[in-house]
This record gives sequence, structure tokens and C-alpha cells, in this order.
Amino acid sequence: MDKNHPEVKFGKTGVLLINLGTPDSTNWWDIRKYLKEFLSDKRVIEVNPLIWQIILNLFILTFRPSKTAHAYKKIWRKETNESPLLFFTRSQSAKLNERIGNKKTIIDFAMRYGNPSIKSRLNLLKDQGCENIVILPLYPQYASATTATVCDEVYRSLMKMRWQPSLQIIPHYESEPLYIEALITSIKKKIEEIDWKPDLIISSYHGIPKSYFDKGDPYHCYCQKTTRLMKEKFKEIDIQTTFQSRFGPQEWLTPYTDKTLESLPGKGIKNLLVICPGFASDCVETLEEINIQGKESFLEKGGKNFDLIPCLNDSTNHIELFEKLVKKYL
Repeated sequence: MDKNHPEVKFGKTGVLLINLGTPDSTNWWDIRKYLKEFLSDKRVIEVNPLIWQIILNLFILTFRPSKTAHAYKKIWRKETNESPLLFFTRSQSAKLNERIGNKKTIIDFAMRYGNPSIKSRLNLLKDQGCENIVILPLYPQYASATTATVCDEVYRSLMKMRWQPSLQIIPHYESEPLYIEALITSIKKKIEEIDWKPDLIISSYHGIPKSYFDKGDPYHCYCQKTTRLMKEKFKEIDIQTTFQSRFGPQEWLTPYTDKTLESLPGKGIKNLLVICPGFASDCVETLEEINIQGKESFLEKGGKNFDLIPCLNDSTNHIELFEKLVKKYL
């Protein structure tokens, strides 16, 4: 080799776990920056871009950051000064690295919105000699506004690379047996920990506008499939699907989680467990929206006992699931 030739690292495979994202802190500007990136994604908000940017910048980004910051402050990990989602995604990456990482396989993580960015991590893996990249979007149930937008950002980043690695993207895993088993294990673990018997388990998934479903997004079907497979494996307590986190005036997938929680005590459901299978890590949507707001409204309407089953987070069976999903592509 020419002695003046720059050193080129090669021959490695990079595995990138990608989650939704998180603000860098709970201050107003960091929250606003995060919301602006998230809500500017054309797959997330399918509205005329010119009209939407006016609404977003004049109204939403003026008023919503304060409300969102208030929610994040309730669940922020003060001991490490970060969101739970960032903490658990980093831990998932580290634990998967302990299982399958070696000199030829590098495990890392990125966020679709916020930091660390997909672009920065892809460039880092390439600089470390990764000629092959395996992407694992941490969304069990595919949706255009989640998995597809991860793919979009990966493709955009690769388009700017002079030397592109080969690319493989792991698809949805809503019916993967290890995933269903892990969910059932988490249900049984919580039931063992509490001293009351649940009347019902709510399986709450992040919602999408009904218009997205009408245009052909398969997300609703995948959520129903996950719940059906859970019910087939766990028959002791009924499990009911609902959808949370709706935003704006349009109709979203129903039944709505918040409305369901308010109505259940009047139907005699006084003891309730909630599980959120669509979230790979506990986050503001599970810890604040469900376990604080949802719990409060359920108890105010006459509920007696309420508890949230934690997301799979960095549990051993969750990491085993990731290992199985990734190994097919190594």
C-alpha cells in the first residue's frame, strides 16, 4: 500500500438500535427544539407543510413546550440527569453488546429526534470500519410515523456518504414469540408483586390519526395482533386494546385510553393493570401520561387499585429478543 494512503478501517458490522428520541433536558428551549424536529416530520404530521409550519411556529411551539416540560420534569431521572428513554436505550445497547459485541461487531444506539442523532452514529460506525449496518427500529408494531421515518432518516444520511455501507433494516416484530413471552412474563411478575386481583388489563398503544389507517397504514392491525397473541397465552384476566397520546382535533384510532380509564369504574372495573407493549422503554407516554394522569383519572372516577406494568426496558428477556432479531442479519 502507498505509504501516503490514509488508513482505512474495514470489515466490521455495526448494529444500531434506534428509538423515538428525547429532549436533552427539561428546560423550555431544549423541549422546544425537540418538539420542532419531531413535529416537523412530514410522516408524523400529514398536513399541508406551509399551513402546518405557520400553526407549528406561531402556536404549538409557543405554548406546548411549557406543558411538555412539566410532564418531563415529573419523570426525569435526576440521578443521571436524563430521560428514562435515553437511560434504558443506552442500557439496552450496552447489554446487547455484552452478548454479541466483538472486534467485528459494534453495537450502538441513536434517536430519531434529538441526540444522539442517526446521522452522527452512522458516521461513527462507518469511521470505525463498519461496512455493513444493521438497523433495529425499537417499534414492535410498524407504522409510517415511526419505523418508516427511521428508515427515511437512515437513507438521508447514507445519501451524503461517499463510501456507503451495505444496509439491512429489521422489520416489525409484533408477533415474534420471544416478544410475546416477554410481555406475558412482565404481566405475571406484576401480578405477583401486587396484593389485589385485577379485573382487567388494558393494553395501551400509541395512537395514530384514523386517516393514516384509512390510507393503508397497517399499524392498527399489528397492535390488535399483539394483544390477540397475548390473550392466547394468558387467559386468567381479560386484555383490552386501547390507544393513547392523541394530538389535535381529528379522529384517532379508538377506543381512546384516557376515555376508557374514565369510564371503567362506572362499569364495575375497579382494579386495573395497564401494559404498553408498543413502547420498548418507559418514557413520558407511559410514566407520566399513563401512570400519573391515567391513574389519577381512573381513581377519581371511582377506581380502587391501579398499576402500570413496566415496559420491557433492559430486562434479560428483552435483550434476548434483540439478540435473536439481530443475529438473523449478522
